[in-house]
Amino acid sequence: MSAGPPPSSPRPAAATTYAAAGVDIAAGERAVELMQASFAAASRPEVVGDLGGFAGLFDASALRAYRRPLLATSTDGVGTKVEVARRMDRHDTVGRDLVGMLVDDLVVCGAEPLFLTDYIACGRLDPDRVAAIVSGVAAGCRLAGCALVGGETAEHPGMLDPDAYDLAGATTGVVEADALLGPHRVVAGDALVAMASSGLHSNGYSLVRRVFFTDAGWDVHRDVPELGRTLGEELLEPTRIYAADCVALAHELELHALAHVTGGGLAANLARVLPAHLSARVERDTWSPPPIMGLVSAVGGVTAEELERTLNMGVGMVAVLPAAAADSAVRLLARRGVSAWRCGTVSAGDGSATLYGAHR
Repeated sequence: MSAGPPPSSPRPAAATTYAAAGVDIAAGERAVELMQASFAAASRPEVVGDLGGFAGLFDASALRAYRRPLLATSTDGVGTKVEVARRMDRHDTVGRDLVGMLVDDLVVCGAEPLFLTDYIACGRLDPDRVAAIVSGVAAGCRLAGCALVGGETAEHPGMLDPDAYDLAGATTGVVEADALLGPHRVVAGDALVAMASSGLHSNGYSLVRRVFFTDAGWDVHRDVPELGRTLGEELLEPTRIYAADCVALAHELELHALAHVTGGGLAANLARVLPAHLSARVERDTWSPPPIMGLVSAVGGVTAEELERTLNMGVGMVAVLPAAAADSAVRLLARRGVSAWRCGTVSAGDGSATLYGAHR
């Protein structure tokens, strides 16, 4: 018995195209055109070539001045803070957050940031929105003193909602081997110098969004008297970028270690730069956390312990250095526009960092 002819497949009404599948090549080309000025404004003399190549180029002969250069690299993203940007329909600040997350991890080992690349994945490529995002990345690079040498923008229709996007990147820096910072330099008697954060930075936004948007039902345009501005304006406050200030600190003073206060909070991140035989004591009464921290607690019923484990509580970076240099560090940072203060000490212990007392 004959099996008969195979079933016919329905013919599409028109030829299927990449654009019909949700990827707009023309929009991508337009986005690149709009990014040109941002890339040009975030460069260094060592950058070779222009935007549009398959790879960014950096002249490594500049490293000949180092006796033993160590390359340092860091990769990170902005996380769910981009959802706040989407709700506000403002996209020119989250790029600065990306740079802060990248270069301030890098500088912890004493490395000077050299160059950075970014990656934007979106549901639908909007050239103006992508250009705004990249303008923020370029602004952050200028603050950090590094070059934006390239990046990638990808459309993921069907995976991401049309207005959704994610932002990530990677950066590379260099440090002289004998100038490497870290636990091996920290000694008993060292002082801790805290550097003020600009707000939430880019951590804890899953908790923050749950508290304000999901549970409390607040809108980003809600005026919040405790903050002196709208909720969205507060939540979009860009991450402070400390890299250039920390490099200056390392060049001018004896610096032993740096701790970038990100996910996990102040105590957990400070413990990462302590040797196993020493501990850090942080005095809460040396500063007052920004109002947004208390607001998260009050509106969401978040305990003090959970708050400190999730948010930076007003401290974005901590320097560990000889006690005799602490006041000089505070003055140097103040000249550079960074509010800083002595917040604690290092002594014999078990490698932990602990917060004592109550905030002012």
